[in-house]
Amino acid sequence: MERPEEETCSGTAAPLVMTSEEGSDILSGMTGDQDQDQNHSVEPRDDWRIVPVWRVEERGRKLSMRQARLWALVLESRYIECRLEPGPRGWQLWVAPENYDAACRELHLYVEENRNWPPFLPPVHPMKENTLPTLSILVLLATFHNLTNLDLKILGHYPVDWLAIGNAHAGLILQGEWWRLVTALTLHADALHLISNLAIGGVFIVYLCRDLGSGLAWTLLLASGVCGNLANAYIQLPSHTSVGASTAVFGTVGILGALTMMRYRHHLRRRWPLPIAAALSLLVLLGTEGERTDLGAHLFGFLFGCLFGFAAELLVGHVGRPGRLANALLALASASVVGYAWWLAIAQSG
Repeated sequence: MERPEEETCSGTAAPLVMTSEEGSDILSGMTGDQDQDQNHSVEPRDDWRIVPVWRVEERGRKLSMRQARLWALVLESRYIECRLEPGPRGWQLWVAPENYDAACRELHLYVEENRNWPPFLPPVHPMKENTLPTLSILVLLATFHNLTNLDLKILGHYPVDWLAIGNAHAGLILQGEWWRLVTALTLHADALHLISNLAIGGVFIVYLCRDLGSGLAWTLLLASGVCGNLANAYIQLPSHTSVGASTAVFGTVGILGALTMMRYRHHLRRRWPLPIAAALSLLVLLGTEGERTDLGAHLFGFLFGCLFGFAAELLVGHVGRPGRLANALLALASASVVGYAWWLAIAQSG
């Protein structure tokens, strides 16, 4: 296929010559009028050549004023002198003959590297309207804390020492009392411990439930909390004990960081680790203070949250978010695991 012949300068116009010292004129002209170009015109060389659009882009098209000035700025950044002129088929970019091949090459590289950039953001899915059910579960957790302070007779055991039978005791967990991995997430040392977890974690949990759906979100929360407690039991002394939902709370932080990184990895490009780095910073700020803070549980909850967040986003990307029935089944399964764990804890205590 024949290419159109390259035009030569007629030398009759008074065009603008772009040099490295005058490059700032391009920047100011990106939003200015065409008349500003004529104020800096100098006598051109009559042997300069037009850079044809088809040498830069496969689909040749007319150059707009904005695009021509952008290309001129690219050449100026590579110390290649150029000038702009309006032509019969759009704007034209002129360069000296000795710079012709270099100009075409630099502009082609620029166009290829910036093709389809910035990438399109992923589609925004509507958030689930489940804030009230999520808050209700958090209130239920607070209510359960109050019940643990009462002398209740359950399954013939009186009174029930909830902290003793439900804490994450590392030695007993490794001996087979797996239910402690679950029950410890529902216990708190005191009211301040409970309020801090609800105040900090509630924001993240509500957002995650609205994003993924209640069933999937609570399943991921429970999984990250259980796995975090298990990993923590392996590295702690056999006598180590811990309680609290903070392991699952920092699992939520990790899940959200992983979801964000996966969804915007193309848009973030070289800065793709930023969401995880931000979540890790939040872990450092909120999860390392206090004499009774279990840093290991917080860290492992966060790490497993990141892992489950990656897996969830890949799964959701292929099959979509779970529907109402699937969310209901996942929520029922999570609640059943918690209930069964407490049933075993109470039964084994006798």
